[in-house]
Formats: sequence, C-alpha cells, structure tokens
Amino acid sequence: MSRTALARAYRPRGFAEVATQEHVSATLRTAVQRGRVAHAYLFCGPRGVGKTTLARVLAMALNCPQRSDGGEPCGTCDSCQRIWGGRTSLDVVEIDAASNRGVDDARDLRERAMYAPSEHGRYKIYIIDEAHMLTREAWNALLKILEEPPPRVIFVFATTEPQKIQQAAPPILSRCQRFDFHRIGTADLVARMRQVLQAEGVQAGDEVLLPIAQKADGGMRDALSLLDQVLSFTEGSPSGADVTRILGLVEDELYLELADIIADRRRPAVFEFVADLLAKGYDLAEFYRGLADFLRRLLLLSFGNPATEVRQDLRDRYVAAAGRFASGDLLRMLAQVAELDADGRFRKSGQQQILIELLLLRFSFLDRTVEIEQVLEALASGGAADAADAGGGSGRNPRGGRPGDRPAVRTSDGAPQSAEHTSRDGPAQSDSAPATIRSTPAPPDSPVAVPAEDGGASATHAPEDGDTPREVPRLDLASARRAWRTLLEEGRSVPPGLGVILRGAEIALVGPHRIRIALPPESPAHERLSEPRARRPLEEALSERFGAPITIDLAVVAAESPGAAPRRITAEGARQERLRRLASEEPLLGAAVREWDLELLD
Repeated sequence: MSRTALARAYRPRGFAEVATQEHVSATLRTAVQRGRVAHAYLFCGPRGVGKTTLARVLAMALNCPQRSDGGEPCGTCDSCQRIWGGRTSLDVVEIDAASNRGVDDARDLRERAMYAPSEHGRYKIYIIDEAHMLTREAWNALLKILEEPPPRVIFVFATTEPQKIQQAAPPILSRCQRFDFHRIGTADLVARMRQVLQAEGVQAGDEVLLPIAQKADGGMRDALSLLDQVLSFTEGSPSGADVTRILGLVEDELYLELADIIADRRRPAVFEFVADLLAKGYDLAEFYRGLADFLRRLLLLSFGNPATEVRQDLRDRYVAAAGRFASGDLLRMLAQVAELDADGRFRKSGQQQILIELLLLRFSFLDRTVEIEQVLEALASGGAADAADAGGGSGRNPRGGRPGDRPAVRTSDGAPQSAEHTSRDGPAQSDSAPATIRSTPAPPDSPVAVPAEDGGASATHAPEDGDTPREVPRLDLASARRAWRTLLEEGRSVPPGLGVILRGAEIALVGPHRIRIALPPESPAHERLSEPRARRPLEEALSERFGAPITIDLAVVAAESPGAAPRRITAEGARQERLRRLASEEPLLGAAVREWDLELLD
C-alpha cells in the first residue's frame, strides 16, 4: 500500500500557503494579477525552502482556468492537479540540470521552447532545478533565447549556489529577475508541523517539534521528512524521548548537566561525561553541533533575550544555567566551538573523543573575565583585595563561577592564580606615577591657584564675574598623555596632516609646566613643528585644559643600535604594546598589571 510523504502531501497549492517567503510569493501573485510576469526568474536559497514549490505555484496560476482575481490558482482543476503533483504536462516541463547539464541538452531545450503552448491563452513554463550544474557552454546556448524568448514562454531557474552561475555565466543574471529565499525560522517550522499533525490527527508538544525544527536547520522539506520519520517509528503520539532516540539527538538535559560541570570546574567529571556519551551510543559530531546551539541559547538568555527556541519545561533550568556565566565567557566558549571545526578537521579526525574532551577542559580552565573599569574602580576605592572581589557582591557572580570566588588572573606562565596571592606591599612605582606640581601660593585674585604638594588631584580656576570656580586636572604624566590623545582626536589645534603622525609620539614630563614629545628621526613633523609658533596652538590648547601655561619641547626618539635587525610587527607584540600604553595612561591599571601580571586578551 503506497502513501504520499508528508513533504509532498502538504506542499502548498497557492501563494498564500508558502511559509515565510512573502517577499517572493506576494510579488509573483501581484505580477500574475496585473499581467506583468517576467520571461525568466532565478530563485536562490537553501534547500527545502520553497523554490520549486513557488515555481509550480506560478505555473499553476498562469495556466489555471479558474484563477481568482487576486492571482491565486484554484489548486483543484485538472491543470493545477497535474502541475502540483509533478505529473506529465505539455506546457510545464521540469528539468533536472544535474543530469541534463550539457550543451546538447540546452540546445534541445531551446528548440522545444520555440513551439507554442498547447492551448490559446496558456503559458509554457520551463523549471530548471539545480541550475548551477549547467556548464558554461550550456548557458551560452541559452543566452539568446533568454534575452528574446518566444511569446508566452517563461523560464524559472532554481539553485542553491548562485555564485557558481555568477562565475560560469555572469550575463545570465542580468536576463533574469532574481529572488533570494530565506531560511525558515524555528517558530515557523514548529507552527507548520503542528498544522500538519492536526490534519493527520496526531498530538505532539514542543518537546517533539522543537528538536525536529532545530535539526531541519531552516528547511521545511527537511522538517516534514524528519517528522514523517518519527511518526513512522512510533504508535500514536510521539514523545521527546522518541525523537532523540530515532534522530540520534542529544537531550537538552545532558547539556544542562555539562553546564553545571563547567561552572563548578569539576574537571575529572568531563572525562566521565564524554565516556557516558559514547557508552550510550551518541554521535560526537551530533553532540558538537548541539553544543554550539546550546551555548547560543545561553548567550541569548544572558542578554535578556526571551530565547523562544528553549523548551518551556526547561526554561527555568536554562535561565539558571545562563546566570552562572558572564556573557563574555559564553561568547569565548562559543568562539572556541566555532574554531574547532572552522577548517573541517573535527569531522575528518579519527580522535574526536580527545578533541571534545580537550574543548570541554578548556571551558573549565577559562579565566573569568574582569572588566578594566571594575578593576580600576575597585583599586581606587579599596586596593587590590577589593579589586579581587569586583562585581561579585550581589549573590550572583557576574564573572561566572560560584558566588564568592575571587576572579582568577593569568600569571606569566599561563597558570590561573587567585588575587589573594598578590603582593601585600602595594603596587610598585613607575614612570606613570602622578608627578607633583610645585608652585608658590597664588594671590586670591590671580587667574589660577595650583595646590602645592597637598596631594590634591586638581587645580582651581578662579571665577570670572559671577562664574563658579571650576576644577581643572593636575598635570602629571597620565593626565598629560590623556590630554594629548584627546587633543589629537578633536583635531582643532593640530596642524593639518600631522594628526596620524603625532599619535605615535612618546610623551614625557620634563618640568612642572613642560611636556616633551619624542618622534622618530625621519618624521616629517620635526620640520613642521620646529618653529615655536607652529607649536603654539598645541600649547594653548593644553594650557587651557590644565589652567596653567604649558610648553612643548620637540625631541627625537633614540634610534636602535647600528646593525640591529629591524623589529618584526607581530600580533603578540601589538597586544603587548597596547597593554603598555593602557597601563601608562591609567596609573591604577598599570599598578594592577604589575601587581597581578595581567595579560591583555581582547
């Protein structure tokens, strides 16, 4: 006893029934309604999203004697039934380009297209599936007829790889109207499968439909085929366990168990977890694919997204699992999962178990992320001990891990080290420590009053005619570097063409009101800024910022020793240089870098 598969039995019979492709179906329906149908179409998109279906619906609408005024075919007449079922029709021909790809096949198609339709008022429609398989010579044979087709002849090319057509025959694209089909969302797949099950008289919940929709990966035909497979091996209503058993999927409960292992840093349990997967017969490639989806759902929940792809009965457990990790940590884990198979080496490897174990162990050894702003704020308010607890006092540790854990910092040898093991002597001093401005007390009516060695962080600008006093920053090395960077970003006082060059200058203090900028010997800025009047706009801008007259000295960066090999610019070197600059511009950050031997990750 033969039966029709669900993917064929529930194929749409009209434009309005095609799921999530309204941008295509509405345009084609309107074209049919207004008599503005093009002579050639190119349908592009993933497999199973409705390309061939819409081509058939278009053919049905053009040749349907009972077509509605809105352009919809009736779907029940003999012509519609033949076209919809893919049966023999004189005026609608479907060709598989994978097996009819040569120049002789194209010439035969061209000759057949010259004949008129079987009846007056009908159209001849040629649907060429897998059109990217046609050879360059075959496309060349079709160029002329596509540009000047016979009356009432329409070509529809369907392809999953339009870039191959672009490479083989670029002129084809200008002769066709192109429509790009979208992947079908998980919610739309679930809704359509629920309609099909209702028509079949079968009940199924989200625990059945959601895994099937995720496995289908945006293809309606794949979703209905998988659903048909599940129904074929179950009696009555299927369950979530039936779906995972038949399709070989990994249950969400196992991924949630893995999340607890990683968050608790129970590293030996990683080996037991992977061994249990293999003992139960799970495919590691399927586990790897599901792991990426699981981390993505946790990341969406950490961002406050409702994550509709999560099963309702497991939503609370998902929210709890997402709450144990910071968004940055989930992002790093998801990036590592993507990198594992970026070049296909995981699927080709004969040691998939070792690669999975290594990946999960890397998750458990990940240092928790600590934002620079929190480190600086904690150092400014209470020192290194408080910085170690930055962001962790609200019950939920936003850095990940269990509440109360101190954030791990990375030592020079790469091993995680708790902030409790830092030195008790306080941060070491460096060139970036604030420099004290020495000056004599200014008269009360003087424009500027600068505190003398009182530990203050700012100078006071005297009021003018009722203005309130304003605080100006004290001149030290860190504030000088910040002011210089701000000055270059604003660009108002910078000589034209020197903004980029001056960004690489080395800033130093050589006196209470004197700043030295050092540039390479060959820098063109030396000649431009050699005259004091050329430096005056920069000096005036800095003087206005610090409330005191500032003088700029021009210097030359010390050259490397003769005969020394030029330094190579590497990613690691650039990262270290960026960390050095950040530490020099922020004294508190510099103290934290030296105290904890921090490493810049991103």
